[in-house]
Amino acid sequence: QWQLDESGGGLVQPGGSLRLSCAASPGLKLQYYAIAWFRQASGSERELVSCLSSGNTTTYSESVKGRFVVSRDNARNTAYLQMDFLKPEDTAVYYCAADLAPFRTDYCPGSRVNEYDYWGQGTQVTVSS
Repeated sequence: QWQLDESGGGLVQPGGSLRLSCAASPGLKLQYYAIAWFRQASGSERELVSCLSSGNTTTYSESVKGRFVVSRDNARNTAYLQMDFLKPEDTAVYYCAADLAPFRTDYCPGSRVNEYDYWGQGTQVTVSS
């Protein structure tokens, strides 16, 4: 069964950095998918953080713009979320999701969670001193 495996979460001090990874099963070629990162804080709804289209167009929520960078390594079949200048309000469980999208377009389902075909299990990020 195809799946996404996330890693890289942990505890970091405010102002620190983390890089989350989202590794796909070999049969799930991420280059053909729009990749999104969501997060869900305790007691809150799941929110879109960033999306990377199959054509490498990126979008970010206002709360992370300028601090987070989404990328994809097709050779490793892995997507990444580089998070810098972390704040306590970034504390949440982070999820990657993939949607089979028209190839090399800027399409991204955005926050429409039901449109994503695959989800990772989530990784906890805690920003605290």
